[in-house]
Order: sequence, then C-alpha cells, then structure tokens
Amino acid sequence: MSDKDFPPPVKYLDDRLGIGKIGKKNLRKVFPDHWSFMLGEIALYSFIILILTGIFLTFWFKPSMGDVQYQGSYSLLKGLHMSEAYASTLDISFDVRGGLLMRQIHHWAAVLFIAAMMVHLLRIFFTGAFRKPRELNWVIGFTMLFLGIIEGFIGYGLPDDLLSGTGLRITQGMIGASPVIGTYLNFFIFGGEFPGDDMVPRFFTVHVLLIPGLILALVTVHLFLVVYHKHTQYPGPGRTEKNVVGYPLMPVYMAKAGGFFFVVFGITALMGALLQINPVWLYGPYNPAEVTAGSQPDWYMGWLEGSVRIMPGFESHFWGITLSWNLIIPALLIPPAFVTLVALYPFIEEWITGDKREHHLLDRPRNMPTRTGIGAAFITFYGLLWVGGGNDLIATHFGVSLNNVTWFLRFAVFLGPVLAFWLTRRIAISLQRADNDRILHGLETGVIMRLPHGEYIEKHTPIGTYEAYELTARERKLPLEIGPETDDNGVRAPRRALNKVRAALSRFYFADSVQKPTQDEIEEAHAHGHGPGDEHEELTETETFHEVTKH
Repeated sequence: MSDKDFPPPVKYLDDRLGIGKIGKKNLRKVFPDHWSFMLGEIALYSFIILILTGIFLTFWFKPSMGDVQYQGSYSLLKGLHMSEAYASTLDISFDVRGGLLMRQIHHWAAVLFIAAMMVHLLRIFFTGAFRKPRELNWVIGFTMLFLGIIEGFIGYGLPDDLLSGTGLRITQGMIGASPVIGTYLNFFIFGGEFPGDDMVPRFFTVHVLLIPGLILALVTVHLFLVVYHKHTQYPGPGRTEKNVVGYPLMPVYMAKAGGFFFVVFGITALMGALLQINPVWLYGPYNPAEVTAGSQPDWYMGWLEGSVRIMPGFESHFWGITLSWNLIIPALLIPPAFVTLVALYPFIEEWITGDKREHHLLDRPRNMPTRTGIGAAFITFYGLLWVGGGNDLIATHFGVSLNNVTWFLRFAVFLGPVLAFWLTRRIAISLQRADNDRILHGLETGVIMRLPHGEYIEKHTPIGTYEAYELTARERKLPLEIGPETDDNGVRAPRRALNKVRAALSRFYFADSVQKPTQDEIEEAHAHGHGPGDEHEELTETETFHEVTKH
C-alpha cells in the first residue's frame, strides 16, 4: 500500500507523525508460533481486564475509614456500624447494576494475571529464554510479578472486611517484627495504630495509581525489548540463531491476538458470573477484636503465610530490644532471599557456565538437566510453603494432627527441594539418553531377524530428518576451564581461588550431561543397526543426517 492509498485519517497522521514508515517496518515483523508464547499474552490481557473493571469499580467505591451505619439491601448487616469502604463494597455487590459481576471479574482477573505471569516465567526459565541478551527483560518480568502480588494483596485489603482485616493484621505483625524500624514502618503504612484511619485511602492511592502505573511502564519496556531483541523460538528445520521463522504481526498475529483477547475476556467473565470469589458480606466488617476462623489469603500469598506458620516460635532479647525470630526469619529473610536468588539467576548461570554469547534458540529442558533440577527445587520449595499456609485446613479436612502436618513441613521444606532436584536431574539425563538412542538406533519395529551366525536382533527404522534435526539442534555443553596457574612470564593468574570455585560449580552444572552424538557415531550406529539387505536404505538415511548433525 502506497502513502496515497492510506485512508484519510491515517494519511492525516502520517503527514504529521510519519506513522506510515513506522508501520511498514513493524507491522510486518515476524513472530514464531507456539502455544507456550500465549502465556505472556494471557497475563497482558488479564492486566487490561483489570484496568477496565477497576475503572468501573472506582466510580462507586469510597476509600474512607469513616464510620457509617449500613442501610443497604443486605438485610443481615442492616443497621451495623462499619467503614465507608466496606459499606460501598456491599453497595457495589447488591445495589449497583452489574456491580457484583464486575467485582468478581476484577478479582478473577487478578488471580489469572499473577498465575499467568508465574507460568510464563517458568516457561522462560526452563527453556533458557533469559540468556543474553534478555537478562534485563527477565528482571523486568520478575519485577512485574512482584508488583502484581503486592497490587493484589493491597486490593484484597481495600474492602475492609473481617477476612482482609485479619490478613492485614498478620502483615502488620510481620512489619512490626523488623528490628528498630518496624514501629515507624507501621505508622507510615497505616497512619497510626493498626488499623488507623488512613489505611484504606493510602492503599487505594497505591492500588489505583502508583502500582498500575509502574506495571504499565514495565509492560511497555518489556514489549519494546521483545521487539528489539526479536522473539525466541524453539529449534527446528530452518531455524537458526540469526533468523525468526513464523508469521508477520499484520495481519496474522493482529487477528490472532484480537481473538485471543476476547477468549480470555470471555472465560474471565464466565468465571466471574458462575464462580463465587471473596463474598465479603459473609465475613462482616473488620473488628480488631475478632478473627475469622480458617482465614486464608489469596493463593499467591499462601507461601509467605506458610513460611510463618511452620516456623518454630522463639525470640531473643538484646539491650531492651526483642527480636522475634519466628517472624524475622520466615517473613523478612527467607522471602527476600528467595526472590533475589530467582531474579539474579540469569547472571549466576552466566558466571558459572562462562557463556557470554547471544541465544535466540530455546533449550529443551531435558538438555539442561541441572537448570531443570534447580527449577524443580524452586517449585518444590514454593509449593511446600504454600501447603504450609493451609496446614489447618489440611488437618481438619483429612483428619490428621495439625502438629504432625507442621512438623512434616518443617523437614520437607529442606529435604523436598533436594530430592526434587536430584530426581528431576536424573529424569532429564535419562531422557537425553533416550533421545540419543533414537538418533543412533532409530525406532523399534518389532521385527526380529536372525543373522547368519545365529544371533537374533530387532530391526530398527531410522527416525525422520525433521525429528533428527530437532534432537541434534543443540550445543555440546562442556565445563569451564580455568587455565594454568601462571602465564608465560610466571605471573600468577588473578582471582585464582574464585576461579577454582567457579570451575567446580561449572563441573557440577554439566556433570553427567549427555552430549549429542557426533556424525561419526551416527554413521557407525547406522552401519550396524539394521539387518541384512538394509544397507542401501541405511546409507541413504545416514546421508540425510550429514547436514543436520554437524557440530
């Protein structure tokens, strides 16, 4: 389409902003096609739904702790004194047309937003999409997840009902456990003694302005970097580190993205209409003298509560200061350490492996057994803490002792990740060996042949060229070598001790990893892997492997 063919509105903007040149370049940008890439789109669309439904809710929600007497439609609470925030939440639920539906869509979208980001980051981790040049985008994505969790928790506290108040009271205790500054932080956040008069107004400002603005800015930078670096792709025929095989943004992906947005919106609306979430009218207004039995936070905060629940209670006293280790360790030390380790993992792996190259082809998880094992350990650690957040419900529903559940988790949270790492790593290595066996010996046919000297063998059929390419489109992984202790002039190499540690970690990282077969190994296996009369078939198939298995 030439500039003269633009519709008048587009031509008007093109004459003043030059959008024609920008569009011609970027709208034809190619993106690879794989279902796992839609996980990030689900997170993006959920965020859009959150903004749209949040705007609707702000028209009627009153962010005030002022005391009012409820006179709304819900008769069971009529005449009860409560905050304006809780009263307006009840009004939205029962008196505003479509209000309850919007509340529940908003809440389900928040749950889906965080879940999609988590699964999206797991996909990036296990496929190695965080490697150079995308380390910064990994940090940005992880920051968005962290902000999304904070945003969800603050929104959970806005209705000022008994359930959210109980959760905020626990949070206030964790903050108060901070040595020296705990009391000051509580006064800053809550505006005085808990719950204070400024909690809801301050939370509301942060919830609707500050954090959404930060997330929106990070989303913009994140998408810009995706376009700038070009999208990663899975190995396959025709795919290299220097190209992208897929479809153009316009019209293919524009149409797919538009349709997928309405699919996500429709499913979220269906969940909001049919699946009840956060029925605040059942809990009643928050009262510091009351606690909700069996209270649970939203699922993404369960791991933090679980770390507190399974921690033994002990404290220390120094110079008039009480250190509550049962809160400091699980709430103030373990979560930040865990989050920091995950956020910095790309840089840690790069340092251990010494791999400074750019990567645009993704790894199969089985081809990086140690990384896959580390990911399984992270998930196990998170999952066990998450289970600990519901230890009381597990005890009551399964008829077991609460103390037994707690003590089991205290040991499992240390032993479980180690077991998960070892087991996952061994499974990945076994799958690597199975892949090599398919490359070298092909597929079992079930046909048994007898050789002239009396030996019985099973005939194998070589795998297809495309499958062979996918199984061999990976690099050989070798441990980092630190070199000699001194150079040619006899000068000792700097940071020798640190480099020895690095080399030891590198050997552990690549230990037992199965390397892909060489071309000679493939030719030798194919020359002896079939029965008599199949030499010509084997030779032909071997020749097709020459180009796809070179290393």
